[in-house]
Amino acid sequence: MDIDCIPFKKTGYFSQLICDYIDEKESLKSFYHRFPKLDNFKQQIEEKSGHFPISHREVLYDALQKQYRGTATSKKTQDHLKQLKEPITFTIVTGHQLNLFTGPLYFLYKIISTINLCKELKSAYPKFNFVPVYWMATEDHDFEEINYFNFQGKKLLWNKEAAGAVGQLPTEGLQEVYEALQHELGPGTNADALRTLFREAYLEHNNLTAATRHLANALFGSEGLVIIDGDDKSLKQLLIPYAKKDLFESRAFTQVSETVSQLEALPESYKIQVNPREINYFYLKEGLRERIVEKDDQFFVNDTNISFSKEELLKELEAYPERFSPNVIARPLYQEVILPNLCYIGGGGEIAYWLELKAMFESMEVPFPMLLPRNSALLVSEKQQRKLQKMNLTTQHLFLEQNRFINKKIREISNIDIDFSPQKKHLEKQFEQLYELAEQTDPSFLGAVKAQEVKQKNGLDKLEKRLLKAQKRKLKDHVVRMTDLQNELFPNRSLQERSFNFSEVYLPMGDQLIPMLLKALHPLRMEFLILSYKA
Repeated sequence: MDIDCIPFKKTGYFSQLICDYIDEKESLKSFYHRFPKLDNFKQQIEEKSGHFPISHREVLYDALQKQYRGTATSKKTQDHLKQLKEPITFTIVTGHQLNLFTGPLYFLYKIISTINLCKELKSAYPKFNFVPVYWMATEDHDFEEINYFNFQGKKLLWNKEAAGAVGQLPTEGLQEVYEALQHELGPGTNADALRTLFREAYLEHNNLTAATRHLANALFGSEGLVIIDGDDKSLKQLLIPYAKKDLFESRAFTQVSETVSQLEALPESYKIQVNPREINYFYLKEGLRERIVEKDDQFFVNDTNISFSKEELLKELEAYPERFSPNVIARPLYQEVILPNLCYIGGGGEIAYWLELKAMFESMEVPFPMLLPRNSALLVSEKQQRKLQKMNLTTQHLFLEQNRFINKKIREISNIDIDFSPQKKHLEKQFEQLYELAEQTDPSFLGAVKAQEVKQKNGLDKLEKRLLKAQKRKLKDHVVRMTDLQNELFPNRSLQERSFNFSEVYLPMGDQLIPMLLKALHPLRMEFLILSYKA
């Protein structure tokens, strides 16, 4: 395995906000608590220690014991579950939707970043324990975002009518997806392992939560990953005091709205990721997850006939906290209330909305975690690496926009000079003399001289483009090979990790895949990795 890396901002695939955050830009420092550096975890540990009650650890431990019933757990995971009862134990968390068969490849990168950070922290702070946690987004209701995965250019889709929280969905209908995957995989040991993994996860479990827990545990249980489902009554009882402040005081709306205004006022014009609502909770029942809205002191469940007075809603919250599902604004707070957490690891979009939440956390008197962008990587096979070398390309060339990529390489490999920059500079010098002459004789001619300069420069541009186009035709085979390789590694002109499913890489690599990633991904370095691997 060969490893190369480039800064995130040089890939062209990450927002200005995330690049500036990684660079610790001064204008963003008020929107986060501590930057994720190894030395900063000492203070984060001290702060969380003073704000996380032992009673919460007991509730967390009991809830996880119930959630893990029937799941074959590794000794390392069992040890981590027990350690969560101890005041010297802290978590590092990542979260992800219940995407079918893990969804995009970055699912692996998120979890491995989390596991590896725990290892680094244990080495730096040996007196403490650090547990990697995967938070399953079981209460999401966007079924269309999770009901498919891509495999070798094909979309394997779970056709199903669905409503309510996705975690509660029965796995009926996934036999057809299994048959489609089986057909695509072909023969071989690694293909058989993928078939078994899909079958055991989705055909031998009753709902999507159980299936996803099995899948993540099968992939990462040996590393001690702890998997948590927030759709849990005992855990949500800990959220009640904070939910009241949201439902009846609009605390989150007020604080996050103010932060959003501050972000919008920055000269960088960052895109706002999410906007808060007056109430940031859904009402959750079987087949139903709809927003709670307030009007004239009455509370309504959107698009239903369900309504409450303030007193009735309060009673409902205290009797059935499991029916109150936090949205994207309230969920991070829920996470930090129930876990002894130090750091959240997420993608660029996730970090962007977390940066809106610090003031809300302060208002709720809950420590704000450190925020770490997950690892990102491009996986390049040995065969693809040979193609690159044969065409005298580097992987960094492939990050260019395709037309720029082609033009750059055509200029390099052409046996004639297609860069007219020297001619343009020579032209500019000639026109400098004409400007001086016009200035000395009749300044009104300056406009005419300028027009002539522009005309001649445009003429050179057109000649350059025509010549480049002719060379592209002449070197068509080379252009086709270049673009085919770029399209392989950047499907749909996007990052590989956002489209590929892990199964595409597992098929040639098998059990080597996860150990390779565990060895290569170093979360605190915050650079984009290029991994060349042998199958």
